[in-house]
Amino acid sequence: MKRRKVIIMGAAGRDFHNFNVVFKNDPNYEVVCFTAAQIPYISNRIYPKELAGKFYPKGIPIYPEDDLEKLIKKHKVDDVVFSYSDVSYDYVMRRAALVNSCGANFVLLGAETTMIKSKKPVISICAVRTGCGKSPTTRAVVDILKKFGKKPAVIRHPMPYGDLKKQAVQRFSKYEDFEKYKCTIEEMEEYEPYIEKGIKIFAGVDYEKILKKAEKEADIIVWDGGNNDTPFYKPDLHIVLADARRPGHEISYYSGEANIRLAHVIIINKIKTGKKSDIDIIEKNIRSLNKNALILKTDMKRVVEKPEILKSKNVLVIEDGPTITHGGLSYGAAYLVAKENGAKIIDPRPYAIGSIKKAFEEYKHIAEVLPALGYSKNQMKELEKTINKVPCDVVVIGTPIDLSRFLKIKKPFIRVKYMLEESKELEKIIKKFLRDL
Repeated sequence: MKRRKVIIMGAAGRDFHNFNVVFKNDPNYEVVCFTAAQIPYISNRIYPKELAGKFYPKGIPIYPEDDLEKLIKKHKVDDVVFSYSDVSYDYVMRRAALVNSCGANFVLLGAETTMIKSKKPVISICAVRTGCGKSPTTRAVVDILKKFGKKPAVIRHPMPYGDLKKQAVQRFSKYEDFEKYKCTIEEMEEYEPYIEKGIKIFAGVDYEKILKKAEKEADIIVWDGGNNDTPFYKPDLHIVLADARRPGHEISYYSGEANIRLAHVIIINKIKTGKKSDIDIIEKNIRSLNKNALILKTDMKRVVEKPEILKSKNVLVIEDGPTITHGGLSYGAAYLVAKENGAKIIDPRPYAIGSIKKAFEEYKHIAEVLPALGYSKNQMKELEKTINKVPCDVVVIGTPIDLSRFLKIKKPFIRVKYMLEESKELEKIIKKFLRDL
């Protein structure tokens, strides 16, 4: 029987997972290639034969998504599987139109189809958009579980931007592991806060093997979902965050709406910086999609040492990269701290170089803050040079990691940390969940 030819459109995460759980061992399909978008420096490499399985002795090539039309025609492709997220419905359907016009089927795999069942209970924390506060909420859930005597293992949504063979199964328990796996700034932004709290975290490429490894060390699995994707594991408790500052995104982004529909608990976060009218819109939209989920309202707590030194100072504000770029927000916690403490914010755009300058050109909504981009060593150097070119008195850093560990910042700097404010309601939900197991 002729195998159906498939292209998987991705961003180095969901695409590999979809291949592993749906296509890898199915003789009815031939995945001719992946395409890569959204994240820089992840195309023009090979999904290795060691991970691809018996049907792919040479591995599977990864091309830029810009080549999609040419690739469909060259390989006479039957199905194109869209496998990344944090994108608007307009974005998704424009790609559907392109694929269909080339004669191929445009495929979206169902959430259940791609979920792996764990032997242990699973709590998943996902979101409507990047930057809703999902990871701080995950850490809060872990703290609650430990308070109740549980031993959780955190598994994080993938970010394998380097050597895929070496990153197939990753376990982080100390800072040295970042060097072991050649982590980017974007990876460390997610992993470092767990290491600071003494919590082990797993990630990688092969999420069945990752799960088996994590199950040996824990009595409960916590899925820290990324990029507003649906969970890779079948959740027993699915918690989803919406952002009080982005009304309407819960019904207009893929796959954020799917998360809302699947949720057992929905948290509307950042309520102190959102408008009441926007929060009302979000709540109304949630109820139109999911009538049974519990709805909580929470906020983020910002922690900064000596904020008074910012008064009347010229400052450069650095924020979490993915949140400010494809997450679509124009500012984050560091910006708010700078504004609240009377600082004058310096526009970094005139001083940006190389790929940092290109990021400002691509993401035109960014103006007064510098995204902490570091998907390669060269980009880290360009970020460092940009920071040091800005004529400021103080650098205010809102990314979750200590940038000074690998960048030489020549100006005084302060870090802004943020966490979910204590929520008795969330604690009650977790307690009931554990009691009902």
